[in-house]
Order: sequence, then C-alpha cells, then structure tokens
Amino acid sequence: MQNLLYIGNELRSRGGTPTSIDTLAPLLREEGFKVKTASAKKNKLPRLVDMLWLVYRKRKTTDFVLIDTYSTQNFWYAYAVARLCQKLNLKYLPILHGGELPTRLERSPGPSKKLFGNAFLNVAPSLYMKTVFQQAAYTNVRYIPNSINLEDYLYKERDQLRPKLFWVRSFVEIYNPMQALKVLEILLPDYPKAELCMVGPAKDESWKECIRYAKLHRLPVRFPGRLSKREWVTMAEQFDIFLNTTNIDNTPVSVIEAMALGLPVVSTKVGGLPYLISADIDGVLVPPNDPERMAAAVKNLLQDPERALIRAQAARKKVEAFDWTRVKSLWHEILKD
Repeated sequence: MQNLLYIGNELRSRGGTPTSIDTLAPLLREEGFKVKTASAKKNKLPRLVDMLWLVYRKRKTTDFVLIDTYSTQNFWYAYAVARLCQKLNLKYLPILHGGELPTRLERSPGPSKKLFGNAFLNVAPSLYMKTVFQQAAYTNVRYIPNSINLEDYLYKERDQLRPKLFWVRSFVEIYNPMQALKVLEILLPDYPKAELCMVGPAKDESWKECIRYAKLHRLPVRFPGRLSKREWVTMAEQFDIFLNTTNIDNTPVSVIEAMALGLPVVSTKVGGLPYLISADIDGVLVPPNDPERMAAAVKNLLQDPERALIRAQAARKKVEAFDWTRVKSLWHEILKD
C-alpha cells in the first residue's frame, strides 16, 4: 500500500475545530494507506518548518503528498510545500478547500500556476471549485467530495416545524454569524417562541459582537461554544431549521451534515452552495447579507411544513453520495499502486 504524507493544519489536537487533515487522514489509514501528517504546531513559522522537514525527511519513501490548500495566509504553506515537492520530484495533490481560491487565482497568478499547474492532480471537494479551476485553464483537476460517515447522522423527520434555529460554524466574519441573530430578531414578533443556538469556536471578534448584540436586544440565543461532532449532532435533534449565513464558502461539511440529519437548510447563495443545494428542491437559497430574505424563507418553511419535509427528504437522499463508503473508492483510484 502507498506511503502518503498529509500536510495541513491539525487543529483538533490543540483544541480547534477538526479540519480535513484531522478527518481524512484516519480514514485513509483505515483503508491501509501509511499516512504521516504535519503539522499540529500552533505558531506559524514552526508549523511551516515542521511541514517542510517532514517532506524532506520522508522524501525517499513517499509516494504522494496531500496538501490541504486554502486561500488566505495558509495558501503560502501549500505553495512552499509544493515547491519543495517539485525539487524532490515528489507527486503532490493540493486539496482545494479555500472559499476564496478563485480570488487567489486572479490575485496571485504566478504562484498559483507554479502550485496548481505542476501538481500530479488538484483535488476539488466541490463541483464549484472544479469548475472554477477548469475555467482558469487547469486541466489536472479531479472531483472528490468531502465525505461523512452517514451512519453517524440519524435522520429525523420534522413533520411539524417549530421556529427553533440551528447554526454551526466557527465565529469568523466571512461566515457572517450576525445575520443569524438578525433573522431571529425579525422572526420574534410573529413567532415569540423562536430561538437560536449557535455552535462553534471563536476565531475573531465576531463572537463577542454576537454575544453583545444578543444581550442588547434580549434575544433567546444559546452560545455553547465548540462542541464535539457527537455533541452537536445530538443537540441538533432539538432544532428544526438550519441556517448557513456565510458570505464566502466552498462546500461546507456542516451543511452536508445538516442535510443528513433531516434539518431543512436555508443558506446564502454563494460559492459552492448552489452546486450543493438545488434551490427549492432540497434546500432554500437566498442572497448573502440579506437577513430579511433569509427570515422570509424561514417563515415560508414554517407555514408549509409538508413542503419543507419533502425538501429534507430529498436532501438526505442527495448526501448519500458523500458517504465515505462511496467516496473512498475515488481516493483509491488516484492513489492506487
């Protein structure tokens, strides 16, 4: 079986939200691949050194290098690792996670061409990102979706919807958590029993801003912080509608998970979301930065629970394609001996 190096930000070991490297690496090991990873170091420079050192140290025994690739500062980790792989004649595969990678392609065309153009393959976790890269003339792109273990997500039919809203994401400005609070605020006059739960770790000041806003306007909101997957999946049974308020995104796993759980999804229409959600078939899409439109979409769900249930059933059917039992064959195909 192949020897793999997986390069990315291992956040779970230091209390952060698990990233792709935290979830995919163990799954590949279960499939028989030998996987070494880097890096869990907190500070940026030691983390980069740790990544580069692992690649160099394992250069003679490595078959493929997987590189989690994002669009902001972490883009340069991927670039540095890829350049080293090129010098060492190692086959590497950037995994295209960053929601702003389309902007990065335009802003940094030279480094992007060196990173993505010389890759063995670029792995796109969404059809959106595959399309973006193909339109930018990259032909070495393969679609392998983010996966979940479907059996971990108990589907619940919500035939009587209540105005109980659920939001799961890191508190980061680009994910626009404030919009969820404003949606709740708009709903309360018509639905005085409406409530909201916002699960996720604080990554910037948006977390404090949301807490201040909730207190100032006396909104019925819970902020349980970062929860384990099992904890928040169990908590989700108490809620009936999932909000995704992001302004920039690829294909968020949290939305796939919500669809698996039977939560009707109301999401902003940005990035890869229209490639994941077929509007009015298995979810609802609204413009970004428009809490009025999102609140109206929630009201429509509450007023037509039968239609909402049909959407939720279609969503669960769709995400069966993201089950690891199906996705793993795609990894075997490109990493085969």
